Amino acid sequence: MNLEIWFVFFMTVLAFMVTPGPSHLLMLSNSMTHGFRPSLATAAGDLTANAFQMLAAGLGLAALLIASQGALTVIKWAGVCYLVWMGVRMWRNAGSASSTAGTAPNAALKTLWLQGFITSAANPKAVVFFAALFPQFIDPSQPFLSQFFILSVTYIAIDGAFLASYGAGAGWLAARLKGRATKLVNRVGATFLIGAALLLGFKTLREAR
Repeated sequence: MNLEIWFVFFMTVLAFMVTPGPSHLLMLSNSMTHGFRPSLATAAGDLTANAFQMLAAGLGLAALLIASQGALTVIKWAGVCYLVWMGVRMWRNAGSASSTAGTAPNAALKTLWLQGFITSAANPKAVVFFAALFPQFIDPSQPFLSQFFILSVTYIAIDGAFLASYGAGAGWLAARLKGRATKLVNRVGATFLIGAALLLGFKTLREAR
């Protein structure tokens, strides 16, 4: 792949990442309530879903998803409801949370991963996004798979860096708040989680118009 084309793709993805999305808000929430290192499971779940979405785009499933608007809507609203439920539960449990902020048992890592995966997978139109974005930077005269691989890895690396940055900042703040402040941290995290759900919901409503 031409270095100049790759750089343009890199800058394009950076531009998309400037505005926080549902996955970034979820990362903030989990990092504040569980700590930065456990929240990396959330980032892993999000990036796993992205990898599957990119693979689906590469296999030409975008057309199928476009034709299945009903399925798209059901999947997205299921994701919205799941995030709202998690946020409400986190808010209610904030008062009984541990006095030590920024910690979580290892058993919670699967849940954190699942949250990240569902949040990203709840936007199946990402497949269409990848299917529309990648061809702009692929040279038909060169091997497709190698170019597709480079673009996919680049996107995942940038998204992972943004998620880690959000998580590190939120984890740093939460680790310095002790005692009664933990309740506030958990409720701020719950707010971010519900915010992620609302953002997904607004996107779904806007796309339905």
